[in-house]
Amino acid sequence: MLLAGDIGGTKTNLAIFAPEAGLHDPIAEATFPSRRYNSLEAVVEDFWKKIERPPIEQAVFGVAGPVVQGRAEVTNLPWRLEETALRRALGVEAVYLLNDLQSIASAVPVLEPEDVHTIHAGKPVPQTAIGIVAPGTGLGEAFLTWNGSNYLAHPSEGGHTSFAPADEEQIEMLRFLLKRFHHVSYERICSGIGIPNIYAFYKETGRYPEPAWLTDEILKVEDITPLLVQNALMRGDDCEICVRTLDMFVSVLGAEASNLTLKVLATGGVYLGGGIPPRILPALSNGRFMDAFLDKGRFAELLQNVPVHVILNPKVALMGAASYGLIMAT
Repeated sequence: MLLAGDIGGTKTNLAIFAPEAGLHDPIAEATFPSRRYNSLEAVVEDFWKKIERPPIEQAVFGVAGPVVQGRAEVTNLPWRLEETALRRALGVEAVYLLNDLQSIASAVPVLEPEDVHTIHAGKPVPQTAIGIVAPGTGLGEAFLTWNGSNYLAHPSEGGHTSFAPADEEQIEMLRFLLKRFHHVSYERICSGIGIPNIYAFYKETGRYPEPAWLTDEILKVEDITPLLVQNALMRGDDCEICVRTLDMFVSVLGAEASNLTLKVLATGGVYLGGGIPPRILPALSNGRFMDAFLDKGRFAELLQNVPVHVILNPKVALMGAASYGLIMAT
């Protein structure tokens, strides 16, 4: 048996998994508000109070932050995690810390049909690399490679690579954003924190007007990203600036997904994770995403065969942590 965790700045999900039960059916599970605790050990202690602790042999935690040599700091949370210290505190044989995107990637090989929505079926090549692009608050990326017996997940910071505009409008957007940021990465555009940057480009350059009713709504919220996305999907022509903002987001996401595909030769498929893609399925399925994905000149034919899926299961990171632990135990 193993303890798996998905550690984020807002909440921490913990679950107990056993090989015979499968990754879709944890033996026990609970969610905790991360900011109420001063350490992961304190969260686990409360978890044990909720259930009768089974004999745990190892623990795997996906962490929203970089993991270096068995140590991690959680983004937006003052926790410092260290594998050796956690192993002693939890009394288990082994503890593994994973970047959260590595954790999501680890779940991809065990996803069921109901866990995904397919944008493009393609013709996947078995036992070849798989790419993961996950726009949430930021832009996470990872990939999987085949080692001869199973897939291994690898972390990446590809979301911080330099944004490459694909047309004249994107060139103008890059010029606009360079006045705000020393470095314009894909995350500055293709993420929850990036969507307001696209919106600002359209508004401040006068390309599209901001309706008065939208100005009033914006003043009422701290984070305008959900508001812009919701209005783009629900109001359509009544909020042209929101529609164009979401269109640009989708186009840049498609281009970056194919960038990762070519870099790791992900002919096994590309999976879109993170919190945003499941919420914008209509915008991802109307052809704009795939137009940008395939716009790679001589390599369009190769990309045409690459499947593209959206991960729908909200517990994918928890499943991935458990999957990683079960692989390491064999």
